Amino acid sequence: MINKRLLIRNLLSHTDENSFYDKKQKLSLEHKEGKAKFLKHICALSNSNPENNAYIIVGIEDTANKVIGVDFFDDSKIQNLVNAYLLNPPKITYENIPFPRLPRHKVVGLVTIYPNKNITSLIKNVWKYHKGIIFYRRGSNSIPVQQNFEIKNNNTQIVLAIEKVAQNNIELTLDGTFEFFNNHSLYTPKYKVFGEQFVLCWAGEKKRNEGKIFYSRVDIELINEQVRLFFSALDDVQISVNKSSFIITEFIHLGIGNKKKYYALEKTIINFKNNGKYSITKKLLFKPLQFNPKVIEEIAHENHYLLNKIEKNQLLSSLEEQLITRLPTNYLLCYLSGISDTTIQLKKAKNYFRNLEDTSTYVKYKEVLRIIRKVKYA
Repeated sequence: MINKRLLIRNLLSHTDENSFYDKKQKLSLEHKEGKAKFLKHICALSNSNPENNAYIIVGIEDTANKVIGVDFFDDSKIQNLVNAYLLNPPKITYENIPFPRLPRHKVVGLVTIYPNKNITSLIKNVWKYHKGIIFYRRGSNSIPVQQNFEIKNNNTQIVLAIEKVAQNNIELTLDGTFEFFNNHSLYTPKYKVFGEQFVLCWAGEKKRNEGKIFYSRVDIELINEQVRLFFSALDDVQISVNKSSFIITEFIHLGIGNKKKYYALEKTIINFKNNGKYSITKKLLFKPLQFNPKVIEEIAHENHYLLNKIEKNQLLSSLEEQLITRLPTNYLLCYLSGISDTTIQLKKAKNYFRNLEDTSTYVKYKEVLRIIRKVKYA
């Protein structure tokens, strides 16, 4: 079992970018250029490593090789993106790896590209890259190659050696468990051992609402691999545990004015198997909202008015400054009620939210985009 934090440290310490490893400050999959470059690197790393894993580390400042982290990324549809654009797509995973000294909401992203003995190429145009193009790694560069390209196995021994050094042990597991408990002392941290192999820790602020128990500010980590499996900055979740599974049901608290209720968003089942493996299954539970269309139109109009003032750098009244804090969730309400251009409008206010002295509105903004992404790509 590989300790992913140790693996990342070994890659950063002992190797520069090469034909089996790349590093990025961030991924921009919502933009055509960012999506295309990500697919290019997946294609190139897959073709260059037919017998071994290849990796992309996200959240690294390239020049100084410094760990700066990125936001927790829970988009389980990233494999669908690869499948949609690549012929003979490799299996990939995106994992969130917590690192000491990073803020609680930051992690390092680890993309693992698993071995694929078939030649991978684009099956459709994306940005400036054309259908049929094949990419390969030459050193730290992903470059196009001729159609008569032949796969060669060059990296197996060195990658296996790096992975072997990153194997987990009892000391790392205990250190990771104590680290989790120390970092989450305010939220009653707990742990459970599954299958006599996996140590899972979780913590959250317990609350009771509508006669049911919920947890907010939830953090769940698989200690053996140093992988963060779930993270919530705002929404509420219910947790249930049995002998072989850990189940998280995620809710969003929405409504108009003071009339709010919980809406089930997604269920995540982490199932631990007896063969030393585990699987994560996600099921979207959300159903379209049924609010008065006229009220939603009024909220959308208010959103547009505030956004227009922000874009023009106009002075806001004290009441409007208070309304701004509700802007992200009001946009979410509009989106879930069928107003499709919500995401485009909301992103126009990104820099304004980010520069506010109170960071809670910017956190709401990022959480709203995360929820929209889940619903959109379900």
